[in-house]
Amino acid sequence: MTSLDVGHYCITNYGQIAITNTEEDHLVPLQELLQTMNPKTRQVVTAVSGREVIVRYITMPHVDDINLPNAVRFEADKYIPYDLDEVVLASQKLEESSLAMASSTDINVLLVATKRSLIEQRVQLLKEANLKPVIIDVDSFALGNAFELKNILSPRAAVEGRVVALVDIGATKTNINIMVGNTSFFTREIYLAGNEFTEEMQKKLEIFPQEAEVLKREPGVFALEIQEAVASVVDDLANEIILSFDYFEGQFEKEVEEIFLSGGGSQLFCLEPDFERIFGKRINRWDPTEHFEIDTNVVDVENLRLHGPQLAIAIGLASRIRG
Repeated sequence: MTSLDVGHYCITNYGQIAITNTEEDHLVPLQELLQTMNPKTRQVVTAVSGREVIVRYITMPHVDDINLPNAVRFEADKYIPYDLDEVVLASQKLEESSLAMASSTDINVLLVATKRSLIEQRVQLLKEANLKPVIIDVDSFALGNAFELKNILSPRAAVEGRVVALVDIGATKTNINIMVGNTSFFTREIYLAGNEFTEEMQKKLEIFPQEAEVLKREPGVFALEIQEAVASVVDDLANEIILSFDYFEGQFEKEVEEIFLSGGGSQLFCLEPDFERIFGKRINRWDPTEHFEIDTNVVDVENLRLHGPQLAIAIGLASRIRG
């Protein structure tokens, strides 16, 4: 939820580990990953997501920054479906924009509320792994930070006021963040993602999940069969994204100009042309690691590039640690 500074960015370490069952104890795989990576710092930036994380873009009477937290807490009852004692609240005044929702006497505010129990569970997990959480963010805002960092590092200049949709397709959910310049104006989570692609491929081709993951990127002679197998999921996901665009465009009377795809699910070979046909917009696949310096003495560059599209949220989180 904060803007990034221009500075020097280098990937000095990298690792990831698969969690095949979302219900399993995450401590053991986390400890295995840390043992493999042997990081120099125990400081961690993490993020939460899911139905217990509430994000609202609200208008409210003008208030100075010092009094904003108290004013937001007063307003929050209108937007949060939980008792305020059960949540952790955060807020940030949005930059003035041609898309501003507020009148001249009001301000636009980003309001985030998370169930306190969710935060406590995450902090406990990290402490048990001998890690020190210093920032807890939200997935969709980390995605926005990664894109802002891309604009800082990329030779392609960002266009002031350009409206882009970031669509990060993970295994179990898809994150959408619609940004005007470097400011987020809409976020949503869709619980339809890469696992559904995998399941449809398994049914059609009678293959194991590991085989499906490879064929998503390199379908070979199965290209037509795979495209047919995932067509209904692609359409359903696109329809949900269109609903999000319609809501944003109805609120601000401004059209989404481009779509940027990331996440492991975005590596499905037919997704880009299918989305271009459905949306009639420019579709960009982006690798959030591509403009970084890389410590090749530590980092396996080939492996990093292979998994680069999956790392947008991780990059956005890592960018918030200074020093």
